[in-house]
Amino acid sequence: MKIFGFAGWSGGGKTTLIEQVIPRFARTGLKVSLIKHAHDRFDVDQPGKDSFRHRAAGCSEVLVTSGERWALMHEMRGEDEATLEQQIARMSPCDLLLIEGYKRYPLPKLEIYRKANGKPLLHPQDEHIVALATDTPVQCPLPQFGLEDYDGIAAFVLDTLELNR
Repeated sequence: MKIFGFAGWSGGGKTTLIEQVIPRFARTGLKVSLIKHAHDRFDVDQPGKDSFRHRAAGCSEVLVTSGERWALMHEMRGEDEATLEQQIARMSPCDLLLIEGYKRYPLPKLEIYRKANGKPLLHPQDEHIVALATDTPVQCPLPQFGLEDYDGIAAFVLDTLELNR
């Protein structure tokens, strides 16, 4: 399983970019999965649903399954947040695992940089950033792509991970 990350500040366009490159990876025949780190409190469940009620009653885990999909919800209940390595170990085998967020983890990643955000670049402080997707040219030795150069970015990721088929 090859792993590649997408990092940047909130509001930079990570999700949109990833949403556009995933079909490009899938068209090559790769099985693609993703781990997204959420900074905010989130819930994939809905109040009133059986699974929500079971978690509210005290279950540590609730697995909801059907012929279309399954989802496992795990309540932390005061436990420490799982590491990225622990989350990767939970994933089913795939060819390409994309990581959104976890900007401080040591894995090859593309930085998404939008000047209007007013935030500093993560590169060069993060030596694991291998390229930039940006709305403005940046003085650095790394390859740079426009924020909407989805074909170029996908090709770069495949080349970097030696996943060309």
